[in-house]
Amino acid sequence: MPFYLAAIDAGLSDEALRSAYLGLGSTYRVLGRYQEALATFDEGLSKFPGAAELEVFKSMALYNVGRNREAVAGLLAVVVETSNDQTVQSYRRAIALYAEDLDRQWR
Repeated sequence: MPFYLAAIDAGLSDEALRSAYLGLGSTYRVLGRYQEALATFDEGLSKFPGAAELEVFKSMALYNVGRNREAVAGLLAVVVETSNDQTVQSYRRAIALYAEDLDRQWR
């Protein structure tokens, strides 16, 4: 982790900085330091809004802390934004709507 922290403080290029945030957050997550992982992913996302790789790893950390709805919603958002599958894209609006409230029912 000291490597990632030093790298983040060193003034890296955008691509390398994104990678450092991912590496640091992922390391925190696999060590069970979930709050630090979430803070790292949030910091990375504040600098790189919409970075799909950070969103995916953040979703895993959200799952680890029991925030399952947010985790699934985050993953669904990445799927609709990044999938080239035409079947997924044909349901893009529905998936995005469901991601906003996975428990909503229409009766």
